[in-house]
Amino acid sequence: MIAIVQLLIKYALLEPFGVQTALDAFGITLLILATICIAAAGNIINDIYDIETDLVNKPYKVIIDKSVSEKAAYNWFIGLNLVGVSVGVYLSNTVGKAPFFSIFVVISILLYVYASYLKRTLLVGNIVISVLVALSLIVVGVFELIPMMTPTNQQTQVVFFKVILDYALFAFSINLLREIAKDIEDIDGDYKAKMHTLPIAIGRERAKHVLTALNFFPLIGIIFYVVSDLYKQPIAVGYFLLFIIGPLIYTSIKTFSTSTKKDMHHISNMYKWIMLFGMLSLLLYKYVILG
Repeated sequence: MIAIVQLLIKYALLEPFGVQTALDAFGITLLILATICIAAAGNIINDIYDIETDLVNKPYKVIIDKSVSEKAAYNWFIGLNLVGVSVGVYLSNTVGKAPFFSIFVVISILLYVYASYLKRTLLVGNIVISVLVALSLIVVGVFELIPMMTPTNQQTQVVFFKVILDYALFAFSINLLREIAKDIEDIDGDYKAKMHTLPIAIGRERAKHVLTALNFFPLIGIIFYVVSDLYKQPIAVGYFLLFIIGPLIYTSIKTFSTSTKKDMHHISNMYKWIMLFGMLSLLLYKYVILG
């Protein structure tokens, strides 16, 4: 999904409108490679620290110490981070903004701190990982738009950077909801591991009510966006109603009435699909929204 979104930002949002960008096809490929390597390293370190909880929550998905040794997993974690940061250093120098490589270093460190400590704290881990998801979108704007910004094109560059920020905010909010849904789903294993997640702190039922309430924030925001900006574009309105607004309303209702681990897993997957279709709406810019 990271690769798809970053490609969509470049080729569905920026390129069709002649926005001045810093990366060619090879450059965007390197950016995707760096981002994916660091994200993969984050998944690995997360799996290492989650062995105890995963044995309870999803024993059929445990890889560490079964298919792959913990030592090998650590080596992959270090190797992928080195590749990601090294590519980031090269890319930063290519666009003439050497300090930009620090973005990859910060993301790498935060993913480690999240896996080893933050995910055990009330909501902080959920928020941090959601910020990192949003950063995977923002980093495209940082590398594509900022290096090419001049006094003559600044207004255009800022407009498109704001669009990227809007999508990053959407990604943050939907991922935060999904993280809370996953915590409710995984409460048994998390409790055994003495984690301090929201459902453990306030109970499964109250956490469900919080999730239902939080669901309305992105829902209201998207409805406002559709009404204020897309009302003259029936195709776009139909897309958002069918693939984003409708599923969010369904998810709110389903969350309120859910009672099983399987149901909550379904809710978590729904957020994943909502995220995907939200990102795919970038394809509408060329043909509908700005057409």
